[in-house]
Amino acid sequence: MELQTDSDLYAIIKMSASFGKHNNLVWAYIELFGITPMRPKTKKIRILLEEMKTLFDAQAFNYQKKRYPISQAWIAEALNVVVHRHFADRLESHNYLKKIMIGISEREAGTAGRVAEKTLRKKEDNLRHPHSRPYDTPEEQVEPPVRAENFTPEQIAANKLRLKDLLKSME
Repeated sequence: MELQTDSDLYAIIKMSASFGKHNNLVWAYIELFGITPMRPKTKKIRILLEEMKTLFDAQAFNYQKKRYPISQAWIAEALNVVVHRHFADRLESHNYLKKIMIGISEREAGTAGRVAEKTLRKKEDNLRHPHSRPYDTPEEQVEPPVRAENFTPEQIAANKLRLKDLLKSME
């Protein structure tokens, strides 16, 4: 029994690092399952962390025989929503998290679809009218890079003064 607990603890520690900046959020979510004290419940914690790691790695989940893609950033957003909700009882499954993620996933898919459609229409317009202006709005126009030969002697002198002042202030 002690050997199993030690291997579970080792797996828990190893998996914790895989969540990166979302580690604290995942642990706050795991705490909602009411698994305390930790020592006798290491197997349950390891299983929950494995499920979360699978979710983060796959960036998708299944719910009622349907697959939903979702990015890690949106998984973290859903976890944040769940963690900040006050539950009367402890969680028994990931179903509430999945319901939150379904809404986010569908919204994300709709946004991605609109962006893809807009990009496709721009490409189509460029193919139909190759000599027309390639940008729809002035904000989309790319400005040429700033080159040293484009500066006047006065601008160069002013930049040198600013640089000297900056270096003095850092000392």
